[in-house]
Amino acid sequence: METQPLYQRNLIVLWIGNFFTGIGLSLVVPFLPLFIDTLGDFSRQELSFYCGIIIAAPFLMQAIVSPLWGRLADRKGRKVMLLRAALGMSLFMVATGFAPNVWFLLVARALFGVFSGFMSNSVALIAVQVPRSKSGKVMGVLNTSNISGQLLGPIFGGTVVSFIGYSNMFMITGSILFGVFITIMLLVKEEFTPVEKGNETSMKQVFAKINNMGIIYSMFLTTLMLRLSFSSINPILSLYVRDILPEGGNVEFWSGIVAAAPGLTTIISAPFLGALGDKIGSKKVLLLSLIVLFLALIPMAFVTEVWQLIALRLLIGVLTAALMPSVQSILVKSTPRDTMSRVFAYNQSAQSTGMVIGPLVGAAISGAFDIRYVFFAPAALILCNILIVVKVNRSK
Repeated sequence: METQPLYQRNLIVLWIGNFFTGIGLSLVVPFLPLFIDTLGDFSRQELSFYCGIIIAAPFLMQAIVSPLWGRLADRKGRKVMLLRAALGMSLFMVATGFAPNVWFLLVARALFGVFSGFMSNSVALIAVQVPRSKSGKVMGVLNTSNISGQLLGPIFGGTVVSFIGYSNMFMITGSILFGVFITIMLLVKEEFTPVEKGNETSMKQVFAKINNMGIIYSMFLTTLMLRLSFSSINPILSLYVRDILPEGGNVEFWSGIVAAAPGLTTIISAPFLGALGDKIGSKKVLLLSLIVLFLALIPMAFVTEVWQLIALRLLIGVLTAALMPSVQSILVKSTPRDTMSRVFAYNQSAQSTGMVIGPLVGAAISGAFDIRYVFFAPAALILCNILIVVKVNRSK
């Protein structure tokens, strides 16, 4: 007789699925600009332009289509959406390896974004099954899966691609994602009754069921602000490391350490901080973490040694481990279960929008001013976010 709750069995399978999805998606990160450079004879300006639009394309498309997939998930089930995401990403990742020019690659990457959303659908499926009193801890555990894969992916991809070539690397990545598709099809269980088209709850009706829409909107905004803030900083980190290292320092090595530092502390602390949110309240953990994040961003602009930057980045990882599960837990506790997918789909759109805008903001600030000024913009955004969260919590 089975005694293990359904959400626990699914959590194990989805953790593994998101881990390998994270590996698969981040495998191509180290060499995608190099692959683009092989598709034509480009000037530096042309290469920068193509890299920018091709890297941004999946996130832009994901921001646009996520609400549509969320509505379909509430009609057909979350497992179907997981299968759609895994299979679609697998096919278009393989297609990427056959790109004869940058325009084919742009279309393939855009379609990859259209069919992505594996993590958000994993969160939605678990969210409707987990007891709300345990949602913080469970969301914390689930968040470690994708982050773990994203940490290992670039290391593996950067090492292996020199031996097998770019196209074969895309084939391997597509195969990993297809393996995730098979795993989800065989092992994930969902108790769901499909809703006939025309009988589904409209978005207006969804919002009408929610007691305090201000909380939901503030969580969407928090997700957007966090992703915008982090993605505005990440592209200039290696340049910043180069500026503060002594002459002759190993920029590539230290840039890798600085980039990986938040992921390490996120993996370690996410389950504990998620459980803390269940104990004392996710809203308290969220607000406190936002305040500390604001205070941590400002000193980054004034560091003079790389170890100082690493220490602050490690703290950022701890805060990330508290922030994202807290947002997800608040959404779980504030949303009717039959409309969970659409709410998380809108949250995914907010996340993707931040990841599109963030690098543009960072590039604009670093181009117009000193690199150090890039850290002030996300700090200002987080301060605004704090004020909004405080106001919403007081008005409930």
